[in-house]
Amino acid sequence: MDLILWRHAEAELLREGSTDMARCLTAKGERQAARMSDWLNHRLAASTRVLVSPAERARGTAAALGREVRIVNSIAPDASVQDLLAASRWPQSSEPVLMVGHQPTLGLLASLLLTGTAQPWAVKKGGVWWLRSRQRDGHSEVVLQAVQAPDFL
Repeated sequence: MDLILWRHAEAELLREGSTDMARCLTAKGERQAARMSDWLNHRLAASTRVLVSPAERARGTAAALGREVRIVNSIAPDASVQDLLAASRWPQSSEPVLMVGHQPTLGLLASLLLTGTAQPWAVKKGGVWWLRSRQRDGHSEVVLQAVQAPDFL
């Protein structure tokens, strides 16, 4: 199974009278999302399930893909690593999963899958971590396929 973790692109600061969930992408964030979407669309399988946090900044990031997405409340900014694992059906899902979410949970999830311990790893705004679960010699292993930041595209 492929699990692609995509942190939302740069968002506006929280404004007085607004909510964290309503924060939109900045102009820079829109450019980051567009660049990363181009990179992803050249690599993602057509069958990839795209799961998106209900936060506006995550929805705006995912919109740049131009694919069908599913808004999943359990991957909102306050989600736990276990919430993300359950939503993605890791590692049993039969199709790749692209999850558009938030820090610190994405970094905690990446570190847990790669090292067995949840650690506060940073995922850059608009950045992607691509992980793959596979069987090798009768053992399950997780392979880091790619880490990509929008500034390097």
